[in-house]
Amino acid sequence: MGFADQRFNVNLSILFTELPLLERPAAAAAAGFTAVELWWPWADSPTPERSRLDALKKAIEDAGVRLTGLNFYAGQLPGPDRGALSVPGEESEKFRDNVDVAADFAQSLGCKALNALYGNRVDGVDPAAQDALALENLVLAARAAERIGAVLLVEALNKPESPLYPLVSAPSAMEVVDAVDAATGLGNARFLMDLYHLSMNGEDLPSVIKRYASRTGHVQIADNPGRGAPGTGSLPLEDLLDRLAEAGYDGWVGLEYKPGDAPSADAFGWLPAHARAAR
Repeated sequence: MGFADQRFNVNLSILFTELPLLERPAAAAAAGFTAVELWWPWADSPTPERSRLDALKKAIEDAGVRLTGLNFYAGQLPGPDRGALSVPGEESEKFRDNVDVAADFAQSLGCKALNALYGNRVDGVDPAAQDALALENLVLAARAAERIGAVLLVEALNKPESPLYPLVSAPSAMEVVDAVDAATGLGNARFLMDLYHLSMNGEDLPSVIKRYASRTGHVQIADNPGRGAPGTGSLPLEDLLDRLAEAGYDGWVGLEYKPGDAPSADAFGWLPAHARAAR
């Protein structure tokens, strides 16, 4: 086993960002990849003009890559926000406005995984009220995902970099997954296991894998420290992905790391060219 036995996709919201959005799918294809994922690409709008959606869809199709993961609207990301669905007022309204837009866009490209970032705690707002709002919005998102045959992903981030984000461990994210499934009865909520974030939280990654692999809908990786490519830090990513495979995970592994000072196209030397195209 090893890296060559995984199904990788490239996150175009953190890699190839030196290029305009519409040029990134082709750049990923030129680097040898056949699948990509995205954060919500328009932080300024949860409901962009149809022309913007159509242009991105065409860019993905023309590049010959698959869209395998998409975030719902999450506020200013990259930036200070970590999601919108638990933030009272305008932000959660934007999330609700975005739910069907994102789901329809995902469906148009055959994307089967939608990630709903929870959102930061807000000063002066009861956390219980935020959690109640979050569940309402996650139920809407789960139903939209079900409509297009997709899974809803719930992600744990890391506390050092996201101190206001409440889901900063695998168990805390899984509690939300369970709550959504209980509320909808659909059973389509899944854990997004980001090995970089979990390692930053000091979690026992082999234990997390053993416990939650069967409930995991997507995996993302970056090395730690530094959030760079595999081999730039000390995380045993090849071994961890082997453990995931042994535990039954056969889904996508998103490359969500920083390319460093070099162009993104030069950030894949750790992965042989023949192993980049999804099998």
